[in-house]
Amino acid sequence: MPDADVPSTAKPRSGTRLPVQATPRIPVITLGMSLGLFLAVTFTLCVGFDLLFPDQAMYKSWLRLLPGFTWLSWSSFFLGLAESFGYGWYVALVFGPLYNFFATRFGR
Repeated sequence: MPDADVPSTAKPRSGTRLPVQATPRIPVITLGMSLGLFLAVTFTLCVGFDLLFPDQAMYKSWLRLLPGFTWLSWSSFFLGLAESFGYGWYVALVFGPLYNFFATRFGR
């Protein structure tokens, strides 16, 4: 019994701080890498899906969303991959600091 060694007259130390939960913060670099890779993988899977099922292809959406992207060459594929990764970083660089600001300001 670990409590058996503590005398019953022991007083808690005054001034001992209780652990306080810090305001949650989003690490922007981690968010940027995560979102960038998520969108790059999603782009790759969608291009693969379009090649497997041309009747269900959504490459026309990619033409509108990714400037300079054409269907389909290797240079265009890598451009779309880079732009998808860049969109992830854009979201991270805008959303991350905004979340951290408002979490710090209104979190408590």
